Amino acid sequence: MGKEYGYVRVSSTDQNEDRQMNALQEKGVFSRNIYIDKISGKDFNRPEYKKLI
Repeated sequence: MGKEYGYVRVSSTDQNEDRQMNALQEKGVFSRNIYIDKISGKDFNRPEYKKLI
């Protein structure tokens, strides 16, 4: 365990990522292995997504 990674994205800073975080944690993904972007999904120019891949 501990090799699983997750990615959470919401479109704006006022949206809440808790539901996505909870779903990943229920699947056994550690918080330290979850990357979060609060940015538009129009393209893949997302800092945390780039770290993940």
